Amino acid sequence: MTLAENRDVYDVHGVSLREAFWTWLRVATLSFGGPAGQIAVMHRIIVDEKRWISEERFLHVLNYCMLLPGPEAQQLATYIGWLMHRTIGGIIAGGLFIVPGIISLMALSYVYALWGQVPVITALLFGLKAAVLAIVVEALIRIGKRALKSRGLVALAAGAFVGIFFFAVPFPIIILAAALLGSIGHFTAAPAHSDRVEPSLDESLLGEGVPEHAHPTIGRALRVSAVWLSLWLLPVAALLVAFGDQNVFSQIAVFFSKMAMVTFGGAYAVLAYVAQQAVQHYGWLKPAEMLDGLGMAETTPGPLIMVLQFVGFIAAYRNSGALSPLLAGTLGGLLATWVTFTPCFFWIFLGAPYVEKLRGIRALNAALSAITAAVVGVILNLAIWFAVHMIFGATMPVRAWLLSFDAPVLSSLNPWALGLSVAAAVTIFRFKWGMIPTLASSCGAGVVLHLLGAI
Repeated sequence: MTLAENRDVYDVHGVSLREAFWTWLRVATLSFGGPAGQIAVMHRIIVDEKRWISEERFLHVLNYCMLLPGPEAQQLATYIGWLMHRTIGGIIAGGLFIVPGIISLMALSYVYALWGQVPVITALLFGLKAAVLAIVVEALIRIGKRALKSRGLVALAAGAFVGIFFFAVPFPIIILAAALLGSIGHFTAAPAHSDRVEPSLDESLLGEGVPEHAHPTIGRALRVSAVWLSLWLLPVAALLVAFGDQNVFSQIAVFFSKMAMVTFGGAYAVLAYVAQQAVQHYGWLKPAEMLDGLGMAETTPGPLIMVLQFVGFIAAYRNSGALSPLLAGTLGGLLATWVTFTPCFFWIFLGAPYVEKLRGIRALNAALSAITAAVVGVILNLAIWFAVHMIFGATMPVRAWLLSFDAPVLSSLNPWALGLSVAAAVTIFRFKWGMIPTLASSCGAGVVLHLLGAI
């Protein structure tokens, strides 16, 4: 992109690339608590504070990202970055969104591989997880208030929760059903002009028009496909040609490329399949280690799907061949991250111009609003999953755990986990603490409890 082209982009809204860089870095460093918390953070900064885009546009973009495989929060950041500053803006926003998670999870992977369960680290993660639970609940309430603006949408959210929680309906089916119901029953769509949306529409810096660079063309679609498919698939092909399909790096590249195409619903939706393949088929790690990896991903900034980096790290660390284990683990983790997130940029840069063109179609907007409502129900299911595993240490599916709930199960309640989660909730809801003070105080409390011998 030339300087003149870049100037054309932000002359419209007055936001420079430098300001965008630091804003997206701030979003990334605060992105704890899974997709619900990350989306809430992004909304608070980009819509409420910076007023770069309107709430209506934010929800429209979010609805599209919900349809895609991969982490919706990272793709949401990429889309908004692209709207504001073309491709370079999307790369900055989407790239920065995962960099803190890559660095922090890699550091934790080193500690885990070299020293295993270090008590102080375990206590620190214990406190963080308690705070994250409160942050997820707060984010769920925020998203629900903004997305569930009619009885029809509330009913869709409830139906999605019942379907996935009680009947284990696959996430893609829930999304397709919600889209169909939304497009048929326009009454479920959020009102086009509500009192809460109107101020944001008037004051957004980008405005409601389609930016010049957002108009779709066949030539652009072909260029985007050529560049991003090459970046994604050429390394995979090179590894297969150089080392064959039995090499651990080839297996990581192929396996996680497949995951990049089926990770609808985020990390939890695909985690069971990843665990089954990584543990039983490849023998890369043990079931308990898979849960440890998820715990680390839950307590570091960035998408929960970053747990795949941990799996790739451990796989290569234990099958290092001629390389040193730490070097092999580092390369394996970065390779898993590359083939997981490169497709995310491809989905956005290819599809976003067409999504912008379709913004005015009422049936599509109704379908996308219905999808967002359904996802609220799914996030509620995830919040319950997290709470049960955090407070009770459950190792079975939540529905089965609830059906077996009795006095012995109740005795497994961890009072310190419950207490820290309640304390974190009080600081957030009652005293309006931000995420960083809440996370830091909960982390410190976890270490103090360890020093006192409580955990």
